[in-house]
Amino acid sequence: MPSMLDAVVVGAGPNGLTAAVELARRGFSVAVFEARDAIGGGARTEELTLPGFRHDPCSAAHPLGINSPAFRALPLDRYGLEWLHAELPMAHPFPDGTAAILSRSVGETAASLGPRDAGTYRRLVEPFLHHWDTLARDFMSLPLTALPRDPVTLARFGLVGLPPSTWLTRRFRDEPAKTLFAGLVAHVMAPLTGFATGAIGLVFALAAHARGWPVARGGSQSISDALAAYLKDLDGAIHTDYEVKRLDDLPPARAYVFDTSPTALARIAGFGRYYEGYRYGPGVFKVDYALDGPVPWTAEEPRKAGTVQIGASSAEIGTALREASRLGRAPDRPFLITVQPSVVDPTRAPDGKQVFWVYGHVPSGWTGDLTDTIERQLERFAPGFRDRVLARATAGPPELAARNANYVGGDIASGAVSGLQTVLRPKLSLFPYSTPHPAVYICSSATPPGPGVHGMSGHNAAKAVWRRLRQT
Repeated sequence: MPSMLDAVVVGAGPNGLTAAVELARRGFSVAVFEARDAIGGGARTEELTLPGFRHDPCSAAHPLGINSPAFRALPLDRYGLEWLHAELPMAHPFPDGTAAILSRSVGETAASLGPRDAGTYRRLVEPFLHHWDTLARDFMSLPLTALPRDPVTLARFGLVGLPPSTWLTRRFRDEPAKTLFAGLVAHVMAPLTGFATGAIGLVFALAAHARGWPVARGGSQSISDALAAYLKDLDGAIHTDYEVKRLDDLPPARAYVFDTSPTALARIAGFGRYYEGYRYGPGVFKVDYALDGPVPWTAEEPRKAGTVQIGASSAEIGTALREASRLGRAPDRPFLITVQPSVVDPTRAPDGKQVFWVYGHVPSGWTGDLTDTIERQLERFAPGFRDRVLARATAGPPELAARNANYVGGDIASGAVSGLQTVLRPKLSLFPYSTPHPAVYICSSATPPGPGVHGMSGHNAAKAVWRRLRQT
C-alpha cells in the first residue's frame, strides 16, 4: 500500500465497490475497508437454512441493477455476472385465482389489467419507454452530478411522477391496475400518498419493460464478487474484518468515501449533529425458505414469475404501509414482496428443491415474530404453502441491523423514502455526497438516487471525488 492513497472507501457494499471501481478506472490508488468478514453489503448470498440452499439475505431481484448506467458501463460479465430472466418479471395474484402481470411486453402487461385500463397503461408508459436509457441516466444522476441529456423528457416524467401515486392511479378504473401499481410503489416502503411515489412505481414498471427484473446466477453475491474482481484487476485493494470507529483508524488518503449510514458517518468523522434531521423508515421482517418444491400458487402466472407481489387490493397495501410506517404496528395482512430464484437458477438449491425469499413491512426496530402472519398471507394465494417448507430462516429489524449496520432499525432502504427525503437525501443540499469535511464523502443508499442494488450512488459520489482529486 502506498504511503498516501488517493482514496479510501469504507464499506464494501455495491455502492462502495462501485465508487472504488470508478476511481480506480481513472488511475487513482484505492483501498476498501469492510467491517464484516465478507464483502457484499446488501448483495450477498449465504446458506441460511440447509446445506445446498443458497439464499440472498437482502436483495434478490435486480430491476435497477440490470438497468443501472453504472453497471452497464462496466465489464462485469467478464467477471462472472450473468443475469437470468424468468418468463415473467413479476406477477401479482388476487384471491379469486386471477393475476395481473408485469411482462417485458407492454401489450401483455396492459391486457392483464383488463380492457378498461389497458389503453391507459399503454399511454402512461410508452412515451417514456422510448427514451428509457437517457431517462434512467438523468433520473439516477440527479441532482447535479450531470446535466440532463434529455431535459424535456425528464421534465415530463417529473410532472407525472412527482405527485403522490394515488393521484396517478386515479387514471385507472379497475382494481387490478391500481393494485399492481400500488405494489410497485411499496417496494421502497413509501406510503402511497407520499411525494414522488408515482415516479417510483413508474421506474419499476419501465425497468421491467426495458430489460426485465432478473436475478444474478448463483445469487446476489455474484454482483459484489464481479465488482471486487474488477477492482483488484485495477490494482485496488480490499480489506475485510476491518471495523472503522474513527478516521484515524484509516490510512492517509486524499479522500475518504463512506458507504455507511449518515449516523455512522457522523460518529466516525466527528460531525456531531450534522445529520440529526435524517429520518429512517420502517423496518422489514424477512423469511428465507428452503422448499420441497415450487410454491403452489393458485394462479398460473406467478408460477413462472421471478418476483411475486402479495396484496389483495390497493387499499390492503395502503393499510399495511400506513400501519408499519405511521401507526407503529405490524400489519395483520402485510404487503409481501417475494422472489423465486429457483424458477430460473437451478444452482440455488438441490435437485427438485427451491429457495424462496419474502419480506413484509414492520415498524422500525420491531422485535416481534411475523412468521405466522406472513405464512397466513401466503396461504391465501398459495394454499398448501406450509406443506412445502423444509426449513426457514427469519430476520426481524434487530437481526437485519446486526448483519448490516446501514439498516438502522431494520430499514433496508437506509433512510425513509418519504417527503423531500425521497429525492433530497441525506440533507437538503445540491451537493449530497459532500460533507462538512472537504475530503470526506458519503456514497451509500442514503444519497441519491436512493435504495437498490444499482451502484449509482457510488458512481455519482465518485464523480465528486475525482473532480476534487484532479483539482488538488
